[in-house]
Amino acid sequence: MSGPRFSGYFADPFILEWQGQYYAYGTGRNAGDDGRAFEILSSPDLENWTSHGGALTPLPGEPRDYWAPEVAQSEGTFYMYYSAGIGDKHHHLRVATAPTPLGPFTDQGLNLTPDEPFAIDPHPFQDKDGQWYLYFARDHLDGERVGTTLAVIPMQDMQTPGGPVTTVLRASHDWQIYERERPMYNQTYDWHTLEGPFVVERGGLYHCFYSGGAWTNDTYGVGHAVAEHPLGPWREPVEGPTVLWSGLNGLIGPGHNSLIVGPDGTDMIVFHAWNKEHTQRQLHLAPLDWVTGNPRLHS
Repeated sequence: MSGPRFSGYFADPFILEWQGQYYAYGTGRNAGDDGRAFEILSSPDLENWTSHGGALTPLPGEPRDYWAPEVAQSEGTFYMYYSAGIGDKHHHLRVATAPTPLGPFTDQGLNLTPDEPFAIDPHPFQDKDGQWYLYFARDHLDGERVGTTLAVIPMQDMQTPGGPVTTVLRASHDWQIYERERPMYNQTYDWHTLEGPFVVERGGLYHCFYSGGAWTNDTYGVGHAVAEHPLGPWREPVEGPTVLWSGLNGLIGPGHNSLIVGPDGTDMIVFHAWNKEHTQRQLHLAPLDWVTGNPRLHS
């Protein structure tokens, strides 16, 4: 595994392959020279990357924060799913479209999660029967371990949730604690966080990779769950941050991953990690080892 693939700030990375080119989208560019959110990079080989500026035309009105873009293609249109909010409050999922993977993407004026107090990290997944699902993270205030959990909703079409929302995973261990005694929703909780879901089907099973802990520090890592159907039930073969964790190959706070098939057919895990100065979350890629049955990096 090499170091960062791009020198700039590039958090929550997602890579789309289209017509022999790779396009990466990440959190971090809210007002570049073009005023657009989400930086776009392109590469012919997943090694050498070129920046193309911002991807998303900002929403009208007061400034917002834009998080965790993912892009899917259907019938010649590119759909960008993302969340928008103010700081870390009131985020909801939205969708924007463009005729090419380089954008610019234009928001379609839709709140995909109007009934959620907080929703982030949308991940569109198309099953082999053609059905699309939207995975995301949302807040739960009940149960033993309160916090942000993973959920999924079938899509009626690329811009219309079909409902109902199904919970994928909830916090089960201390490694998923974001912050103890965190003030949230006019209460104080030991807040747990599961976020950044990404699903692939391999060998007849559905695999959900997710991040847990606090993205701000070295508690952050990536766990893994499996199911026989996109709606679950989901289970963790081995509990804990078994795919990525701080200290693995010198990484600091690795997480918010996606997967991409490389030019040689190898599954590559795409993720961010902090630089040594803890000033930038940067883009990393590494081959994924499936041999053990619980995927992890080649060390």
